[in-house]
Amino acid sequence: MSTAPPADRLPDPALSDADYHKHADAFIESLLEFLEELGDVTDVDGYDVVYSSGVLTLKLGEHGTYVVNKQPPNKQLWLSSPVSGPKRYDVRLSDCRWIYSRDGHSLDELLNTELSQMLGDKIAWKPPGLA
Repeated sequence: MSTAPPADRLPDPALSDADYHKHADAFIESLLEFLEELGDVTDVDGYDVVYSSGVLTLKLGEHGTYVVNKQPPNKQLWLSSPVSGPKRYDVRLSDCRWIYSRDGHSLDELLNTELSQMLGDKIAWKPPGLA
């Protein structure tokens, strides 16, 4: 029995460095914009969003800190979550979603779920390219 993830969730060997950066930057910039807007309407002590040198940090006071950062050597996005811990995401080019190969879930799904639970309000951010 094979434990390898399905082929559509494996890192695409044809993904160029330029395409990796294009997809990763678009994702992170969209997430940053959303989180900045969310901070304007969210009442969480210690809420802060910072993006610098490919690292996005979301501080949620007593709820903890999220970090999403680019990992160019692996062509991945890495997440550190105060709820679910560390995960590594590969871009699935068919729909430009960042997928965790161990469970097939996308980074946007995980963030929406965890932030909805923490903030007590439905969060439904959609990354670039998703309708």
